[in-house]
Amino acid sequence: MIRGLYTAAAGMVTQQRRHDTATQNIANLNTTGYKQVDSVSHAFPDVLISAMQGGVTKTIGRLNTGVFAEQSISQFLQGDLIESGKTVDFALSADLQVNDPATGEAMLFDGSGKHVSAEGEVTYKPQVFFTVQDNDGNNLYTRNGKFSVSPTGEVLSSGGYKVLGGNGNPLVLNTSEDNLKVDGQGYLIDNNTGLRSNTRLGISIVTKPMELVRDGNGVFHADDSADAGVRFADATDNMQVRQGYLENSNVDATQVTVDLNAAYRAYEANQKVVQFYDSSLQKAATEVGRV
Repeated sequence: MIRGLYTAAAGMVTQQRRHDTATQNIANLNTTGYKQVDSVSHAFPDVLISAMQGGVTKTIGRLNTGVFAEQSISQFLQGDLIESGKTVDFALSADLQVNDPATGEAMLFDGSGKHVSAEGEVTYKPQVFFTVQDNDGNNLYTRNGKFSVSPTGEVLSSGGYKVLGGNGNPLVLNTSEDNLKVDGQGYLIDNNTGLRSNTRLGISIVTKPMELVRDGNGVFHADDSADAGVRFADATDNMQVRQGYLENSNVDATQVTVDLNAAYRAYEANQKVVQFYDSSLQKAATEVGRV
């Protein structure tokens, strides 16, 4: 009986976490560059139930001992681009391809940006990010291109981080933000000559985006840049910088609402099971025990 109580309680904890994840997504429906989070649940290992009578063991079968929310996975699919008209607003659009080492052909990714080989190996589509830096000198990655310019000319993200240039150093402008012009590859345009300068926005390609860790404030970090395959973009990458645009949240409002209600109903069902066991234990302690 107690085993069932623990199983139902584990289900309640899992559904609460799933509910919290859906609530977080709904709260960030209008957050620039926000990436939807999906909660992944897994079952605890099954146990083999046996009955012993008179020294003879009889196998009954396997029993699942509950479920737990193992991890939260970010969906890095691109959100809709919304025109803002501001010169310091930027959005990224990209379609980065990966060649299958077995066939040499480009991999086909599904709607979630995932490719599963015939052997079951999972590959995620590479993603592109603006590169920013915190006060401790750590590189962070974001799709929120709502920037501003400080009085000293430093380009700052909406979270107050320093925006890096293509050389890995903080980007400092020698022109006013009203005169700022950037081409489709992220290079700044010289206002005097109208030609592309050597200064570029720091745009990073992350080959394995699932290695990124969410930090809050719309930024991610990589525990190991080499494992995540982080590098600065080059001319061969199929990506584009859109000045005067911002990337909207990629949250699917309909799906998240369904997930929210499903988690609530599943929580209620597990709660009723806990209440049933509680009632049964109370009867065992007060009525059966008295007899």
